[in-house]
Amino acid sequence: MERIMVVGISAGVGKSTFARRLGEILGIEVTHLDSLYWKPGWVEATFEEFSAPQKEIVQKPQWIMEGNYSSTFDLRFEFADTIIYLELPLYVCLYRVLKRWLTNLGKTRPDMGEGCEEKMDWAFLKFIVTTYRSRKGKMEERMARFQSLGAEKRVFKLKNRQEIAVFLERLEREGVNVNGVVS
Repeated sequence: MERIMVVGISAGVGKSTFARRLGEILGIEVTHLDSLYWKPGWVEATFEEFSAPQKEIVQKPQWIMEGNYSSTFDLRFEFADTIIYLELPLYVCLYRVLKRWLTNLGKTRPDMGEGCEEKMDWAFLKFIVTTYRSRKGKMEERMARFQSLGAEKRVFKLKNRQEIAVFLERLEREGVNVNGVVS
């Protein structure tokens, strides 16, 4: 477990927090894709601006990249040895998105691009609600495709706070064995 994608069903599922903690435990640098994608003032990066740094990172022997971004999913997918997929219920994701917004009003989160102060709009909330189920199916297909690439490709699907906590605690306590499986 040295080249790790942390992905999730939705905004608010806890990808950034999980990736930060995982990086601390494993001693691997974490890249938050939001920080590569969003330029100051919530301006979207071009595909080249967004994909170029990822192409460099995937060549490194160790990395953790956090975020979904389907436009570059396959770029990371090819080089990853592990995908950790977080799938919490929709109501939890919505609660966390709203809590994050209130907690960070007027601030830029450390996992975001500079100059992107926390914001919230109905379009974003509607997107979360209306695409949750379809994204669930797409993610299942992606995880199956990833595992079909070979025995060295590992997927960990964590579906609640307890599974997430146990995974991280076990990893911290016992480490990773030679097959990349949490012992």
